[in-house]
Amino acid sequence: MRGGRFAEEQIVKFISQVDAGVNVADLCCKQGFSRATLCKWCAKCGGMEASDARRLRELEAENVRLRKLCWPRRRWTTKR
Repeated sequence: MRGGRFAEEQIVKFISQVDAGVNVADLCCKQGFSRATLCKWCAKCGGMEASDARRLRELEAENVRLRKLCWPRRRWTTKR
């Protein structure tokens, strides 16, 4: 999986800056991401601490790994 350009701690910091009242357009321009990206981050990580966001990413990676392990078994056990 491709790594992101920003760490979880940075994303949570950006969201907290927006919550504190920083202008969204200025923040996006200065840090180099779009408003759409910020909206996606807010939907996913809004209200989280940095440790919570890190744990969420670890759980998502574990789910991907487990799905890859289960996929070959599931493919052969389906009825035709």
